[in-house]
Amino acid sequence: MRAITIITCLGVVAVSVLGMAMANTNPSQAKYEEYAVQRLSEYLKSNVCKKSQNPLENLIQMNCDKLLEAANPRMREIISISTEKQDFLIFSVYRTDLKLNDWVPSYKFETVGALENFYTYNAQKQ
Repeated sequence: MRAITIITCLGVVAVSVLGMAMANTNPSQAKYEEYAVQRLSEYLKSNVCKKSQNPLENLIQMNCDKLLEAANPRMREIISISTEKQDFLIFSVYRTDLKLNDWVPSYKFETVGALENFYTYNAQKQ
């Protein structure tokens, strides 16, 4: 009976320590915005800034990387405005509805933040 009590106490202590560590490393909204801007920039560079066979498009896209870097502060502002955070102490869920205008498709992202990391588990075009 005494061994079960010791194992139970050790288990409670371990879970408590893990919970406190997760609570202390729950990433902030600002960290999420940095993550989201980085991921959005990577997506745009790989899918929008691709070189094409059309010479006119190549001229327009030549400075695409520089344009994305210049737009970085604006992207962060848009993400900040369109993100809802649910904080569960040991982790957070971020829901971003990214809609710029009627001409550009909108996207919905759902991301979990825990232990100073992010995992986007749902990204869909709407």
